[in-house]
Amino acid sequence: MQSEKLIFRTDTYKYSHPSVYYEDVVNVYSYLESRGGYYGAIMFFGLQYYLKKYLEGVVVTMEDINEAEEFCKDHFGRDDVFDRAGWEEIVKVYGGKLPLHIKAVPEGMIIPTKNVLMTIVNTGGKKTRFLTNFVETLLLKIWYPITVGTQSHSIKEGIIARLVKSGDPSTIGFKCHDFGYRGVTTEEHAALGGAAHLISFLGTDTTAGILMLREYYGAKMAGFSIPATEHSIICSYGNEGELDACRAFLKRYPTGTIACVSDTRNIYNACENIWGGALREMVMARNGTLVVRPDSGDFYDVVPRILQILWDKFGGEVNAKGYKILDSHVRIIQGDGMNPESILKLHDVINNLGWSSDN
Repeated sequence: MQSEKLIFRTDTYKYSHPSVYYEDVVNVYSYLESRGGYYGAIMFFGLQYYLKKYLEGVVVTMEDINEAEEFCKDHFGRDDVFDRAGWEEIVKVYGGKLPLHIKAVPEGMIIPTKNVLMTIVNTGGKKTRFLTNFVETLLLKIWYPITVGTQSHSIKEGIIARLVKSGDPSTIGFKCHDFGYRGVTTEEHAALGGAAHLISFLGTDTTAGILMLREYYGAKMAGFSIPATEHSIICSYGNEGELDACRAFLKRYPTGTIACVSDTRNIYNACENIWGGALREMVMARNGTLVVRPDSGDFYDVVPRILQILWDKFGGEVNAKGYKILDSHVRIIQGDGMNPESILKLHDVINNLGWSSDN
């Protein structure tokens, strides 16, 4: 099992560095920057989590030092690599707290690439000069929340532009929902990515991201969601039970916004004959919105087609910008196949057909 101790959270070659710095070096000053990439600017986010989770308070003990010394003997096959004196300095002089000074730009800020994002320097003299870059391995993992935050911000800017053209930009908070919990590798992965997404949007089902922001950023509730079905719910009613499943869902949640996956059998039949047919009056009588979810097929074809079906069944209006908006009792959410490019392209497809992005 991976050790939770800070003394092991580094590349092992860094254990060999304390004794090979130039003799007169007392302080090592390092910085982090984005050297460029797909985006011209990045959103800085995630450092506070790493500081509070891993670096704050007493993080080194004599027991840790003894364990790391034995580890290095076995790992390197020699006993002259591990710098016991440097680590003991941290315990004996600083009480196990790290003599480091870290500065950074405000989290959530959008910064052009090729700019300093964070600096770090040791403050404990020559014996702790190794510490600055020892924690590099840990802190560079901030690339992940930065990347997710940057991507979500870019998507937000793209959707806002399309809402300005075709609808209401004030609705942006719920125009890109995070269902990514199952698509990542670890719980920490989900927490960091889920939290980063919430810097730009309000909608999420990633519990870990919400809880991370609560614990490490003081945000009591940063993300919101709605009751929603999945295929297992619809399938539990049997091959002929889709109508019954949808009816039961409407009865269970007679108010508020809800979402129902509607392609378990046939998305077009569901929109035309279930939602727009047998259950139309129930939908229209609700104090809230039913969000129809297609989850298969070519969404560039499927979404415009079901927009038209729902328009024919429920009606709507043409807004002041000349785009059609469905009656407020029905909306659509597309999840399958969405990425930064396809999200914006789908908006463009429906906009070009006269539909508002508000749908």
